[in-house]
Amino acid sequence: MNNFVDSEWAESRFPLYTADNIHSLYSTSNLPMYTINEKLTVLIAIAGGKGILKVGDQTYELAEGSVLLLPAYSDATLIANRQHSLHTYKLVIGTREQTKRVPSDAMTRKSEVTSNPSIQLFPYEPSIVADVEELYVHRSPDSEARHVRNQIVFHQVLLQLIERQESKHAASEQPSMERSITYLENHYGEKITSERLAEIAGVSRSHYSILFKQLTGFSPNEYLSRLRVHRAKELLINGSGTLREIALEVGYKDEFYLSRRFKQQTGASPSSYHRGSIKRVAVLLAPYASHLLLLGLEPTVIISDNNEYVNATGLQQPETIMFINGDSSKEQMKSVLLDHNIELIIAASQHLNHYGLNAELLRVVAPISEISWMDIGWKEQLRLIAQVIERSDLAERWLTEFEQEEQASRSLVQQSRTANEIITILVIKPEKLLVYGARNVGYVMYQSLKLQPPARIQMEIEKLGDQLHSIPIEISELADYAGDRILVIVFPDVKGSTAHSEAIFNSSYWEELPAVRRNCVHHLDIDEWIPYNPVSIRLQLQRAVALFAGNQ
Repeated sequence: MNNFVDSEWAESRFPLYTADNIHSLYSTSNLPMYTINEKLTVLIAIAGGKGILKVGDQTYELAEGSVLLLPAYSDATLIANRQHSLHTYKLVIGTREQTKRVPSDAMTRKSEVTSNPSIQLFPYEPSIVADVEELYVHRSPDSEARHVRNQIVFHQVLLQLIERQESKHAASEQPSMERSITYLENHYGEKITSERLAEIAGVSRSHYSILFKQLTGFSPNEYLSRLRVHRAKELLINGSGTLREIALEVGYKDEFYLSRRFKQQTGASPSSYHRGSIKRVAVLLAPYASHLLLLGLEPTVIISDNNEYVNATGLQQPETIMFINGDSSKEQMKSVLLDHNIELIIAASQHLNHYGLNAELLRVVAPISEISWMDIGWKEQLRLIAQVIERSDLAERWLTEFEQEEQASRSLVQQSRTANEIITILVIKPEKLLVYGARNVGYVMYQSLKLQPPARIQMEIEKLGDQLHSIPIEISELADYAGDRILVIVFPDVKGSTAHSEAIFNSSYWEELPAVRRNCVHHLDIDEWIPYNPVSIRLQLQRAVALFAGNQ
């Protein structure tokens, strides 16, 4: 007699996901359209620009950060906005059944990602876009480790999509005010009706206005007007177009309507908009705060990882700066900035992206002046910020004085033995080893004092100038970059320890360097030599003279 009894529970298994292929697509004014027709599910991730996706008679608005899932065999067309070239990643997702033997009664379940017959739009998912971009960059892995990492990233994308689908489903019967606000922030330049916003939120038009006011403190019309007027201010600051062109870009029918709205909100007409009267400025990260302090304007709010600022003789002492931690939520940041009546926000797009922010999100608070961080040097940053707040004369006077100080310092140092030496700036971080180029302390050494960098650094400086921050090296390459004199800066780890530097200092690569044997190594304090802003650069110049001038 067979006493074996089959379990009443049968297994269920999901199929395995596969990344069939991935492409980077650029739609421009010359090539505005791209057709998509795949036999598998397609994920569209918008890395930059604006545009639309058309599928039959349906149109989907796309902006940076948007993610869209197309079912298999969808005939779709990507169309770029003529003023905002579209950069898109296309990831084709497939599934296959598990190849290992499974019980005959096992059930293969449908894929949550690839079985949905409808198009799914996720208006703003920058983390998914970032992961898809990583997959594209490493689409041809050079090691098995990278190959495995790609699989992890790919499944992170799938996990996020599934979670978004689940949360979307869970909230399908609840108002989605956040989604409608994001839509408003990304489409303020177009015709927007309260009916459309209410539809996105899933509530009635009358109820929508009440909820919107509770959530933002503004009516939908007030919010839209702030977005448009603040964008108009940005264009005025940049000198971008006539008033008529600006009006059309921000969503007004003509310059007269723009002027009326502008005056209602600011008390002045666009033609009399005076940036020199701006008093309440917020900056993202402390370096730009130093630029403002130097120009005699104390920032009202600083968004940063810490509450430090540059304090130096002759510099205005801050009185009431409000610090917001960069890890605060977007809603907290918005609330603080609005409470402080900010008139202008100065930030670099690199830093905005780092904190998951963007101009669209913050524009309701104030106009955004984006000052590039890595693409230009501190002098140009100072000039641009001064131009924005109409204090260029003050900036140029300071720069003239600084350049005179540079010349005098150079003359002193050029009389020392250091003038004929090759100077290497070595930075030891917990996870990597760097040789610095023309930024931070490198600016003072190689540009202010005209000291000689290692040959390989010199070649890169000639090509990149102020954009050359540093070059990562292996410990075995130390001899290739080590000069007659080495300046060392050690970054502590998250617990404040610098023990990781001992692996460098105790290595044979370090001990065999001529500069080490001659005791020509200087250990520099990170807080004194790393900050990159005009005030800190001037202080570093003074320290460098003290360090080298007596070295006869």
